[in-house]
Amino acid sequence: MKKANKRVIPGFGLSMGVTISILSVMVLIPLASLVVFTLHMDLGEIINTITKKRVLASFEVSFLTALIASVINAVMGVILAWVLVRYEFPFKRLLDGMIELPFALPTAVAGIALTSLTADTGLIGGFFAKFGIKIAYTRIGITVALVFIGIPFVVRAVQPVLEKLDSSYEEAGVVLGASRKRIFWKVIFPEIKPAIFTGFGLAFGRCLGEYGSVVFIAGNQPFETEITPLIIMSELQEYDYASATAIALVMLSASFLILFLVNLIQMRNTRILKGGN
Repeated sequence: MKKANKRVIPGFGLSMGVTISILSVMVLIPLASLVVFTLHMDLGEIINTITKKRVLASFEVSFLTALIASVINAVMGVILAWVLVRYEFPFKRLLDGMIELPFALPTAVAGIALTSLTADTGLIGGFFAKFGIKIAYTRIGITVALVFIGIPFVVRAVQPVLEKLDSSYEEAGVVLGASRKRIFWKVIFPEIKPAIFTGFGLAFGRCLGEYGSVVFIAGNQPFETEITPLIIMSELQEYDYASATAIALVMLSASFLILFLVNLIQMRNTRILKGGN
């Protein structure tokens, strides 16, 4: 009697078909449209479009502020995750829920609120203005907005790892006389490092494409605080879809490259940890 070939997951074919269909409609087809529109231009036109001085300046603003904000998020995200996991204090649940506020809050609302706070007449901006430091309508303001929208990615990536971390290794380090600093760098940090890179990569990708919360606080000064998504919107408003998609394709390629590098680092760290065990 021939045995039936049973799959571990019932309905695998149907589930895979639905998954591929949703992925195609929501991700693959929209991304492929960028390539299709860009192919309406020849190579020379594409290069001329993405190497215009104003476009290159917007690349510099977007990439630099996104990188700085993601580094800040990587550090502050670990600290926030550590506090939420390792300590008990009043209103801990409230603080834990507020971490995800940037996900739920409309980006335009966040941009208006941050601009009001950091302007020279605002609560925070007014304080720094006394020392000659301008926040709103500068790259500092852009970085502040990007830190706000990127911090949840790092916290939510690191927090589960810290919660599942076996405390016996830390206790062994204490018994052997290791300092708290040494225990963190030799025992805890190697475990959370892949999660930090994951959060960093996700935050960087989000910051690169952020528009709503940045466009208000940036001031949109050409060659100074003008971000690439605003350039893309300007091209779309002029119905120059080919130029808009060519610029967008550069941003998309950069995001894919960052995520690819993060995945490579994660795989490398995983192999090292398995080899060490």
